Amino acid sequence: MSLIPANVYVTRRIPDAGMERLRAAVERVDMNEEDRALSAAELLTAVRGRDAIVCLLTDRMDAAVMDAAGPRLKVIADFAVGYNNVDVEAATARHIAVTNTPGVLTEATADIAWTLLLSIARRAVEGDRAVRGGAWQGWEPLQFLGHEVHGGTLGIVGAGRIGHATARRAVGFGMRILYCSRTAKPEWEHTLAAHRRDLDALLAESDFVSLHVPLTDETHHLIGAAQLARMKPTAYLINTSRGPIVNEPALVEALRAGTIAGAGLDVYEHEPKLTSGLAALDNVVLLPHIGSATRETRDKMALIAADNVLAAVQFQRPPNCVNPEVYSG
Repeated sequence: MSLIPANVYVTRRIPDAGMERLRAAVERVDMNEEDRALSAAELLTAVRGRDAIVCLLTDRMDAAVMDAAGPRLKVIADFAVGYNNVDVEAATARHIAVTNTPGVLTEATADIAWTLLLSIARRAVEGDRAVRGGAWQGWEPLQFLGHEVHGGTLGIVGAGRIGHATARRAVGFGMRILYCSRTAKPEWEHTLAAHRRDLDALLAESDFVSLHVPLTDETHHLIGAAQLARMKPTAYLINTSRGPIVNEPALVEALRAGTIAGAGLDVYEHEPKLTSGLAALDNVVLLPHIGSATRETRDKMALIAADNVLAAVQFQRPPNCVNPEVYSG
């Protein structure tokens, strides 16, 4: 079988499953071999003359990058579910498809939301640190007291697939489930006995608030000082979606002041940098953006990104196109 006459660039190493699929089908596939994100200048040089770009959420794919690639560019395949790093409007204006990798990381990300929830509520990281550091001198009645998870109220902000998977796990913990969504979700109410609330009511009623909304202009700083003040002083905030959904300085202040009991974060407002003071707090668990970091999930993401590229370079609509209007008419 002859190779597709196309030139593909991958901005950073992705799992071999995706690279092998691309290299088996396309004439030329180049990849950034260094284990780091490219600078803006390096990216502009690397994408010149490409038919397709496979990028990561750490790559800002703006109009300058698209113009640097030139008129041959047919697709920007984001190795992620969220695609706020891509200027979709600029891509659409240039008839460039933008794709993502939805669905396959739902369960892995829900697992991480629960990892954070349980870890912060039961002070697992603090306890681990004490044992490893030799500070633990044996069982004590008042040592590392946390909060019950079983029977509590879980508030889900964003009723998509990951939010639903996170809520579904709460059933086994006997939790009351609330959700915030633009529209009612009858399946949530029928299968999970969930109750819909507006954001203010959900924050006020929940013992645990888990964020699962995409990053848009509307959701940027969705959770700030005012919203944190509405939460119970015994409540916890969990964020596995995108960092800028939370006003991080406001969160640091709320954690310091005891406005809320704690937080679990897998994403940050200015990744990989943390807001000053965040890392010094004991009432927050910090993970290095590993929501989708299972071997199985990342392999599937790589294959989906590859399949999106292969469709586009053969002038077909990719299966996960977020701007299908580029194929209308």
